[in-house]
Amino acid sequence: MAVTVDRWMLPGELARADEPGERSGAYRRTPRDWAVDVTMFAIAALVWVLEFEYYVLPDVFGQPVWARIADSAGGAAVCLAIWWRRRFPVTTGLLAGTAGALANTAASAMILLLFSLALHRGWKWAVPITSVAVLISVPYIYLNFPGADRQPLPWLISLLLGAALVVTAGLAVRARRQVLLALRLRADAERRGHTRELEESRRAERQRIAREMHDVLAHRISLLAVHAGALEYRTAQAEQGVAPEPSAAEVRDVVAVVRTNANQALEELREVLDLLRQQPDGEDGRESPQPTADRLPALVDEARLSGQQVRADFATGLGRLRPQIQRTIYRIVQEGLTNARKHAPGASVDVLVSDVVAGEVLVQVANAAPLGVTTSEIPGAGAGLIGLAERVALHGGELTREISEGEFRMRARIPCTS
Repeated sequence: MAVTVDRWMLPGELARADEPGERSGAYRRTPRDWAVDVTMFAIAALVWVLEFEYYVLPDVFGQPVWARIADSAGGAAVCLAIWWRRRFPVTTGLLAGTAGALANTAASAMILLLFSLALHRGWKWAVPITSVAVLISVPYIYLNFPGADRQPLPWLISLLLGAALVVTAGLAVRARRQVLLALRLRADAERRGHTRELEESRRAERQRIAREMHDVLAHRISLLAVHAGALEYRTAQAEQGVAPEPSAAEVRDVVAVVRTNANQALEELREVLDLLRQQPDGEDGRESPQPTADRLPALVDEARLSGQQVRADFATGLGRLRPQIQRTIYRIVQEGLTNARKHAPGASVDVLVSDVVAGEVLVQVANAAPLGVTTSEIPGAGAGLIGLAERVALHGGELTREISEGEFRMRARIPCTS
């Protein structure tokens, strides 16, 4: 159930507002509430008994019988009102400020109810009601208390100081509880924010893992698929009698390529896992090797060995770029070759990595587009290209892909400095 916190609500009241019966009128006291209410009622009842025994019964003030009966009844009513001071603080405060001000037996209960009024409703209610109680008490004291008519000033000062003390005490407790409530709400908000940040960081970490795994494994596994598929095709042709059986040397070469790429895939996977296991501040003292621009020729050679026709043009000054930019360039070329191998087998691939011109480097991979594919249906536009776009965006660049004149072009412009 949603709780609406108004400016009067204190910590205990906020907790009770969650209970279904609170809004419907079924008030539920906590054990602490019971202890406080019983103690306050016991004090008020004890004072009522003492006042009744020592002042009302002996008729110390010379009052008529009806006045003494009214005093006792009013004091008892104010004492009983303590049990409803939380649910109806204004009503019980008004009762204390009127009947309590005219009943000697209600002295203690009146103080407790005015304190509770200041605690639960603040100064806007406590000050006016307490002022009414003081105004009502002045003529009563002047007429009934001995010596008040001869020296009214000390009585008045004592009455005002007592009322101010009661209200101030209630407001002080209220302010403390409001501070505690604000701190608790702030702590709850910070905890929710921390939980949300933790979930976002976990999501980002999962995306990072998926991106790294895709970049590392997709290229190698596609090479395995090409060589295994070629061997399968050659064997099937031989079984049908339309091609000679592959020689042992040919089978050995294909298996060697498969084994080499499988081992390389496992090695690169280990590097990614080592990177993900590193402490945030590099506390393990190790850095996993990451691909740089000088490995681009080897990447192209691997693609050529798998049967791809690759024309590559790499600038000579790429080694001066920051390692993060070199790694991004490597991943772009790797993803372009992988997508071409998967979606346009047999098509030639043009790879261009320019030198730094006007503060940016251009990376472009182009190959013949599959027949019938439009720009909105560019193959491979999934985790790989999304991950590349994020990498390029981190450097302030832009990654675009398009089909033009029968070619699929993936182009990235990356701002950089040598």
